[in-house]
Amino acid sequence: MVTKDPATQEARTLLELAEEHALRIDAIHAPFLFITRTVWGTEPVGKIHRAIELAEHVGAPLVVVHPAYRWQAGYRRWLDEGLPGLARSTGVLVAVENMFPVRVLGRQVVTLHVKQSLEELECFPDVVLDTSHAAVAGVDLLEALGRLSARLRHVHLSNNAGKGWDSHLPVDEGILDLDRFLDALAGSGFAGTVSLELDLRGRTADETELREVLVRNRTFCESRLARPRGDLGSPSAQLEPGPLHHGQGDRWNGITGHDV
Repeated sequence: MVTKDPATQEARTLLELAEEHALRIDAIHAPFLFITRTVWGTEPVGKIHRAIELAEHVGAPLVVVHPAYRWQAGYRRWLDEGLPGLARSTGVLVAVENMFPVRVLGRQVVTLHVKQSLEELECFPDVVLDTSHAAVAGVDLLEALGRLSARLRHVHLSNNAGKGWDSHLPVDEGILDLDRFLDALAGSGFAGTVSLELDLRGRTADETELREVLVRNRTFCESRLARPRGDLGSPSAQLEPGPLHHGQGDRWNGITGHDV
């Protein structure tokens, strides 16, 4: 995810970190958070082109973006007219992430982004499904998977507290049945990648606890998404968890962080 931290914006630094930790960079999240609204300027399409350039330099096949706010008429028009043919000219897919309504003073629900229903998301050629966002929006994950599977390129996986806000909990701590969702995802022919996107700020003081949570969440994903090695028809084929990241066509990668 591109943030205010210069290290997230520099291809050489990202590649050095990826090599040091034996990771692959499978997606670049453009700076579309409220706290990154001035990173790479304030014009959304300009941010996207900068993110595509960064993705090309680090070998990432995907850029994640947010849909337009209701007042961003120009960006909304570009998503309808300019986005569909972009991958043909760059070789990098730009996928739109599902967002969610927010509560004002804990009561009134306000929808800030356009095109957030499943029917509207089906208008985009490539989408990212965030499970915590779906929970806040009241979207059923299995219905979303069924409706979006043909255009689903990436999943931001986390649980949700069910209290109307975007909590990004560890996979086993909320109201979502992620066991069932991952089983359905694995059986759907999904060829994209999955990232754990967790808010672990309350655990950073205890390194042992932090590591335990990360390992537990990684194991949860690997047990459901790892693929058999070798010939699936061979009696000797075994299901093995892979490295932290897999390449395109594998379902699991282990990026962790907080995203809204």
